[in-house]
Amino acid sequence: MNKNYIIPNEWSIIEDGFDAENVEASESLFSIGNGSMGQRANFEEDYSGKTFQGSYIGGIYYPDKTRVGWWKNGYPEYFAKVLNAPNWIGIHIKINETTFDLNTCKISNFKRELNMKEGWLSRSFQATLPTGEEIEVFAKRLISVKYNEVGAIEYQIKALNFSGEITFSPYLDAGIENEDANYDEFFWEILNIVEGTNNGCILSKTLKTGFHVATAMEVEFAINGKSVEVPQETEIAEKSLTYTYSLTVAEGETITIYKYGSYVSSLNYKNEELIAAAALNVKSAKELGFKTLLQSQIDAWAEIWKTADIVIEGDVKAQQGIRFNIFQLNQTYMGTDARLNIGPKGFTGEKYGGSTYWDTEAYCIPFYMATKDASVAKNLLLYRYNQLDKAIENAAKLGFKNGAALYPMVTMNGEECHNEWEITFEEIHRNGAMVYGIYNYVNFTQDFEYIPKNGLEVMIAISRFWHQRANYSAAKEQYVILGVTGPNEYENNINNNFYTNYLAAWCIEYTVECLAKVRDLYGADFERVMAKTNLTDAEINKWLEVSGNMYFPFDEERKVFLQQDGFLDKEIIPVSQLPKSERPINQKWSWDRILRSCYIKQADVLQGMFLFENRFSKDELERHFDFYEPLTVHESSLSPCVHSILAASIDRMPKAYEQYVRTSRLDLDDYNHEVHEGCHITSMAGTWMSIVQGFGGMRVWDDGVLNFKPQIPAEWKSYSFTINFRGSILKVYISKNECKFMNESDSELKLFVNNKEISIPSNQLVTV
Repeated sequence: MNKNYIIPNEWSIIEDGFDAENVEASESLFSIGNGSMGQRANFEEDYSGKTFQGSYIGGIYYPDKTRVGWWKNGYPEYFAKVLNAPNWIGIHIKINETTFDLNTCKISNFKRELNMKEGWLSRSFQATLPTGEEIEVFAKRLISVKYNEVGAIEYQIKALNFSGEITFSPYLDAGIENEDANYDEFFWEILNIVEGTNNGCILSKTLKTGFHVATAMEVEFAINGKSVEVPQETEIAEKSLTYTYSLTVAEGETITIYKYGSYVSSLNYKNEELIAAAALNVKSAKELGFKTLLQSQIDAWAEIWKTADIVIEGDVKAQQGIRFNIFQLNQTYMGTDARLNIGPKGFTGEKYGGSTYWDTEAYCIPFYMATKDASVAKNLLLYRYNQLDKAIENAAKLGFKNGAALYPMVTMNGEECHNEWEITFEEIHRNGAMVYGIYNYVNFTQDFEYIPKNGLEVMIAISRFWHQRANYSAAKEQYVILGVTGPNEYENNINNNFYTNYLAAWCIEYTVECLAKVRDLYGADFERVMAKTNLTDAEINKWLEVSGNMYFPFDEERKVFLQQDGFLDKEIIPVSQLPKSERPINQKWSWDRILRSCYIKQADVLQGMFLFENRFSKDELERHFDFYEPLTVHESSLSPCVHSILAASIDRMPKAYEQYVRTSRLDLDDYNHEVHEGCHITSMAGTWMSIVQGFGGMRVWDDGVLNFKPQIPAEWKSYSFTINFRGSILKVYISKNECKFMNESDSELKLFVNNKEISIPSNQLVTV
């Protein structure tokens, strides 16, 4: 596969030329969605080559039975899988009785474009069939942002060298199976197939979870741009509905099929309403027409880009990279439904089950709260608050008591559903991310009221977990946390991971700090929460004994915190000395060899210093960066962004830029050789932070004041971004010579630039 086949462009992802080796990668890269549903960029017509069919609906999942070699007590019963939904885009096509299949045709002038500015996907090409007919094809597709249960396709075929018959057979296929099914099961039951005139619907139900989904289509035709009625033949199979239409075409004429699709689910409708609701959606879409739907899509994305866009002058590949990241983040999550969250692959693939990880709290919340209304980030917090009871159940299954909570590593409904012991039982640092997400949100928005209303209960339950998970070491005369896996998953079952211990102590300190503030300012809420949780001062004092006496491994010679006990027992060899033929090590080395090596998958100690940068001096940050970065192989998508931000913070701009390019083009250039499985959605939020928090130096410290320390990569002429800070829209422009801040709100905004306070009057521009 050619890893660098995407054409650099500021606003579009473009593939020029057809290569079967790139098909599955392109299906990921050109994915489209609207926060409620999405799909891989599969071809509408038949394709007999290697392909990964994928359409997904937010919140619809199946509890696939866990597959493990050796069962251990505490293992989850299932691994939740986002379901590969019925396929509504498909159109079988025949040219004079020959099936049109890109895998059997000679293809020329192939171009595929994902227009990120306007939110649509297109393909154009010429094809010569094995029987000699030559056709020109143009297809455009969208998943509507405004009408979030609707998608639409415009598909044109022009007869170049023949007159004859073209047969279109648009279909609904409810027999799609998950690529990642553990036991090759089919996860759906087909309940009803409803035929109509140019429209139809399939009603399906998920096994076990019982979600009902109606998938509908409606079609219309035009010849040379003029609408035509075409007789319909119907075929109903066990899991599919197909209509067939035959049209006569003269040489040089163009036939267009418009296909409108819809998913509706029992998340939003009563079961008995689904068929009618889906049918109404596609009927309404047809009445609006493709051009109107396209214009509404263009308008909707224009509104999104007003606050989400980052403009880079002088570096097209960097510009394309950040817009691709921002575009995919918005396609994955719009923030309107607190029942939904952000899967690491979004709607672009099935790896990781499409479930929610700690990535949301650690990486995604800053992007959503700064580029959208604060309520969007708040919905992500409410998702966890609403699953607190399940988190307490998860902890109880592992032997924790008294309302201690362990949030799941992987979940759809709050239950843990990850089945690798080193992650399920040991990667407990995810609990700290839940509290850090609350802190980050409150600090940025000043919405402290979220804590007494919702957050405090979560924080108490997590502090109880940390108190119970730590134990006193008589030898060290301090508290330790044993048997964990930190963010660096190339170390398992280690003791005293710095990041985990530090986060545990901080969680307790922050919870106690917030308890005092709630008691003083929200007396009624304080009494309610204390009564509900049965929390006492004596228990709080036990927590503080743990947090105040937590052990952190430290090397006196290097003056650095160690990733865990015994880290220096390893042979310390920089990554730069590894032969390229042995990279990536997760694909070339045995797991045993990886675990014994010093190589770090992603930021671990540095992850803690990224989250709590203001607690460390610049000298400390430099020492730790210089020790750990050379040992990091960046084989997690979450790694380069953290290193980019820290490098900028310690004035290492060449390294910051290097890591920015890696994170922003991780998928576009397929650094980890895995984009065919789907895009790395959650790390894309880290890419946004690499610019805004890294190069822009934006921080909101504990005092709640907005700070900037602007820098610019040597490769750029300028860059600009927009943030929504507590309801004030601030546009920031940074060039090599100056910084401009435009306050687009109706009230004055105070901030610090390079430690100097400036005031920006409402609707005024200030140049620094």
